[in-house]
This record gives sequence, structure tokens and C-alpha cells, in this order.
Amino acid sequence: MRFLVDRSAGHRIAQWARQQGHDVAEVRDRGRDPGDAAILDWAVAEDRILVTIDMDFGELVFRQGRPHCGLIRLPDTPSAERIALFEEVLADHAAAVQGGAIVSVQR
Repeated sequence: MRFLVDRSAGHRIAQWARQQGHDVAEVRDRGRDPGDAAILDWAVAEDRILVTIDMDFGELVFRQGRPHCGLIRLPDTPSAERIALFEEVLADHAAAVQGGAIVSVQR
């Protein structure tokens, strides 16, 4: 799968996803934070599923109707727990996520 990992989700989750064979880009690699709308546009332009802990992307997608290629919102937990939750989402919902689903994980 192709992911764009937001700063809030963390570098460790990006590293883990790469180790699993996924194509991963990180927002942190492009310098300063361009803002949520620009991040969402970037994910769409590169056909990437956005991984974040930021709830503001739901506002962009649901209320403003912004396009997306899938969104995984994880809880703000220690990185090891966040990675385990991400792994569970991919194991249980890979087809839906690849199809553009929005998955919001709660603790």
C-alpha cells in the first residue's frame, strides 16, 4: 500500500510500514508543516492513504467534501501501541482502506 504519514503519527510508524514492504512518504521529509489541506492534497496527488492522529482531517473530508484516497486516524498513544493498532487495521481492513475508506481507531 502507499501511505503518507503525517508528523503527528510519527516516524516510527513510517519505519514500521516500510519494513512491511509498503511505499511510505512522510510529511516531515518535506520541511515545514504545510497545513492539513495541503497534506490532504499531497496524499491525493500521489494516491496515498493518509495516516494521522489529527482529527482535523475529518473536518476537511466530511464537512468540506475534500477528496481523499483513504484515511487512517490513530489515537494519540505511545508509538508501540500505535504501531500495533495500525497493524491490526491493515490486517482487518486492508481492502476497505485501499478502496478509500476512512478508519478512525479508538483506544
